[in-house]
Amino acid sequence: MKQTQPKPCPVEVTLGVLGGKWKPMILFYLLQGTCRFSELRRLLPDVTQQMLTTHLRELEAHGVVHRQVYAQVPPKVEYSLTELGRSLAPLLDLMAQWGEKYTKATKATASDRAS
Repeated sequence: MKQTQPKPCPVEVTLGVLGGKWKPMILFYLLQGTCRFSELRRLLPDVTQQMLTTHLRELEAHGVVHRQVYAQVPPKVEYSLTELGRSLAPLLDLMAQWGEKYTKATKATASDRAS
């Protein structure tokens, strides 16, 4: 008798694509428009080149980021969101809004404690 696999948790599936410290931020910046690798490095100064490369490759493998290579010297590579990647906009916007609220709430709590 064949056992059916339990249906994966949708939150787990989402975290499988977005999981990692840098992926949501990469996607957030790509929502603003196409970026070259060096632009992403400037926007995310604390990420290592290797980690940025790894995350971009994983996002590309998941089908949410498109990598365009131009045949020129020096090589030019641009990253943009696919249609599937752009569908993450509402989620990323909510994450940004929540982050702003959290920052304000924790600053208010910290200043209340300091008083």
